[in-house]
Amino acid sequence: MKGRFGEFGGQYLPETLMPAVAELEAAYVEARADPSFERELGGLLRDWVGRPTPLTDASRLAAAVGLRRVLLKREDLAHTGAHKINSAVGQALLAKRMGKHRVVAETGAGQHGVASAAACALLGLECIVYMGTEDMRRQEPNVFRMKLLGAEVRGVESGTKTLKDAVNEAIRDWVTNVRSTYYLLGSAIGPHPYPTMVRDFQSVIGREARGQSLSLLGKLPDMVVACVGGGSNAIGIFAVFIPDSATTRLRGVEAGGKGIATGEHAASIVGGSVGVLHGTRTMILQTDDGQIRGTHSISAGLDYPGVGPEHAQLAQSGRAEYVARTDAEALEGFTLLSRTEGIIPALEPAHAIADLTHIREAYGAELDVLVCLSGRGDKDLETVMGALA
Repeated sequence: MKGRFGEFGGQYLPETLMPAVAELEAAYVEARADPSFERELGGLLRDWVGRPTPLTDASRLAAAVGLRRVLLKREDLAHTGAHKINSAVGQALLAKRMGKHRVVAETGAGQHGVASAAACALLGLECIVYMGTEDMRRQEPNVFRMKLLGAEVRGVESGTKTLKDAVNEAIRDWVTNVRSTYYLLGSAIGPHPYPTMVRDFQSVIGREARGQSLSLLGKLPDMVVACVGGGSNAIGIFAVFIPDSATTRLRGVEAGGKGIATGEHAASIVGGSVGVLHGTRTMILQTDDGQIRGTHSISAGLDYPGVGPEHAQLAQSGRAEYVARTDAEALEGFTLLSRTEGIIPALEPAHAIADLTHIREAYGAELDVLVCLSGRGDKDLETVMGALA
């Protein structure tokens, strides 16, 4: 069924938004069939974003974690410092094509907000970014970057003052201003067509990494690993490997926070259940009576109480496995990559780095593992300094 991943996905929306998502889906289908749109997007990804990003053979990291090979897909080297730019520029182009000159976006760690602000500056679009005030406190440099790029940053004081609440406010704005406004959603979440659309724009990561792995290894990697909050970087790199079940395992790493047993985490698959959040049916963190639970992660970008519906389906079908790593483990991964490879990662992919020793313990040392290094760590230095102190 259209917009469904097994039992997950769909459009759980008020009637006022149904025409907007119908208009968006029609525009997206038309754009992807238009060679001129693909040429313009491809040109921007090459000349402005800096694609293709490299694949780094991290031999010292591999030795440290006891694996044969660890390959890093370097999304930290994309313009603005993370994978978020891939979808932001694609959606901003679509907004302009639709005649929507006002863009709203949400952000947690700030990277999607920065990417959206940069894309809107490039294309001459007005940009409003909603961000929880707790995340604004954690990510002050990114708030400044967004403003420098011409975006208006609106702090959100409701709820936990994090990503979920920023999404709520962005959707409210969209509902109110639907004729003039495009909602540039940052992750593979939300109602159809967003999970499909974001996956398609982010799958450039997987297409490049697949070809680069074949060139470097002469075969596909034994495992592909990525951090998962909403899941955009993970679905971007997983997408092209999904048919390769005979050769390549897929492994998503969620935010274990202070430990699953404490309830203070953001692991929607490992520690959640089926429900509806932000217009889609997926795995979410909820109380027994269906209220959305508060979340915790040292990483603002993973601090969301749901996951993209395609990840929920991949978990349910067994095609991908999902685990959770704690704040403490992510800090160890952050330090380990910095000291072995001279690469300071964002706290989000540091969760995936932290999982590498667990992969060796579970599957043995004779593995070639591909990791999506979804962003760089500049934005997290203050958080890490505080945590390590």
